[in-house]
Amino acid sequence: MNEHLKDWRIHALAFVLTLIAEFIGTQKFAFGPLAFSLIPMLYVLIFGAILGGIKVLPHDMMEEASPYIGISVMMLTAKIAMSVGPNLEAVINAGPALIFQEFGNLGTAFLALPIAIGVFHMGRAAVGCCFSISREGSLAIIADKYGLDSEEGIGVMGGYIVGTVLGTLFYGILVSFLTSLNVFHPYSLGMACGTGSASMMSASLAAVVSAYPDMEAQITAYAATSNLLSSVDGLYMSLFIALPFCNWLYKVMTKNSRHYKDGVPIPKAAKNANK
Repeated sequence: MNEHLKDWRIHALAFVLTLIAEFIGTQKFAFGPLAFSLIPMLYVLIFGAILGGIKVLPHDMMEEASPYIGISVMMLTAKIAMSVGPNLEAVINAGPALIFQEFGNLGTAFLALPIAIGVFHMGRAAVGCCFSISREGSLAIIADKYGLDSEEGIGVMGGYIVGTVLGTLFYGILVSFLTSLNVFHPYSLGMACGTGSASMMSASLAAVVSAYPDMEAQITAYAATSNLLSSVDGLYMSLFIALPFCNWLYKVMTKNSRHYKDGVPIPKAAKNANK
């Protein structure tokens, strides 16, 4: 009995932090055309980081909590899977433009992975972080294929946390800038808001609607449909195209690099010793 109750501190702390975060609720901020939201999950991440940083949480407690991430992701995977079947008709009826936009998910692989390898000399964590924008579906993919305690798992979790903390703010500013250029059609901007993340979509959609208030209903419809598709076919795009591509590109870029040996970054101490 004691063995099953040894993690009671973790469950109690998670419950208390969740209550506090839900009590605060979603807070929306707007500065002219810029708008973003702070969601309860963000508060929990910040509270946990602070408690760990000031040593309120002992190290053994943090290690005990790690396996629960996998359990949570399993439930998340089941939730995502159940949303696929009922929405297949919506995917088919959306038309080719909304479907083919999912190839934009490959942008993280083309842009972020070369920087992670060429500039920061990251290891396999770069693959987990760069094959997508590291939202819930990406966590499920990496957890199933590699495990969240792997290098790839560390990468996707890092991307997920950074995206949660800074993603809404970044999207709100970026879309506000793109809207001000008057280059893209409002419907295209609405489609671009649907990244598969509700908080990021809300932040970017607010910026577009602020610029085109008379087209709010149409833009919102495109954004919502795009967000749905990013959660459905975007999952398969990441699994069958983006992740294999990142693995291939990682192998190619590290093969003859002086910063890597057998695909593993060479520590700085070893580099200095060779000199």
